[in-house]
Amino acid sequence: MLTIICVALLFSIPGAYLIARGNNGAHSSSELQINAAFYASKTRDRSGVRIRLEELGRIGEREYENFRIRQALYCVASAVSSISLFLFLGKNFPLSFILSVLIASTMYIYIDRELSTQVKKYRSNLESEFPAVIEMLTLAISAGETPLSSIMRISQSATGQLPKEFARVVTDVRNGHSLHESLDSMGRRIKSVLIRRFVDALVTATLRGAPLVEVLTRHASEARSVQRNRVLSAAGKAEISMMIPVVFLILPISILFALWPSLANLNLFAS
Repeated sequence: MLTIICVALLFSIPGAYLIARGNNGAHSSSELQINAAFYASKTRDRSGVRIRLEELGRIGEREYENFRIRQALYCVASAVSSISLFLFLGKNFPLSFILSVLIASTMYIYIDRELSTQVKKYRSNLESEFPAVIEMLTLAISAGETPLSSIMRISQSATGQLPKEFARVVTDVRNGHSLHESLDSMGRRIKSVLIRRFVDALVTATLRGAPLVEVLTRHASEARSVQRNRVLSAAGKAEISMMIPVVFLILPISILFALWPSLANLNLFAS
């Protein structure tokens, strides 16, 4: 009980300090936020968090700071709650401290993995939308529109992740960048080999004056074949996963039902 009281007093020191500031509470809160953002911006980005956030469209230093602050708050909250729970259950302080550190580290890794999962889902959505969007772009250019007006039309009329990327391309062009620079920036921002090849082909055809309709038609058919292969691969994996309960659950129960009467009769004859 004494250990629990000491830990509670230890974690109540920052709150008591803020209360003691009196009328400067709002100023202290804002100053605390500024200091937290400053220290978050100074942390080294060894895991490529900035790159993954930019790929999700969360551009800027503020987004990185918010992510690091959220990560730190979750780690501290999990550590405090876990050490309080372990001490309440009667565990000794060194063991509780070690377990709380492990739980906080697990929370840190979980939030980082959650960001990676969001990036993978974002790339999957982009590649699944890619064939339909390219066909729309092919139809618009074959109807006589320019590449920029076609991209603008798709960004305004379509929904999804790839039209949002096209909207960013249009915004970059309006800010003074050329079309091929904006497209190249989109290709470097999206970590997809399929989309990068399409962007390179579109930029090359635009700069050299090659027929865009043929290039887009070829890439649309290639994207459809890639999507078909991806669906077949996913179907094969789903078929294998569906066989697991059949082999390890239903089949043993069926064999048990088939053999149980014979085993019962053998036991009866033996007795």
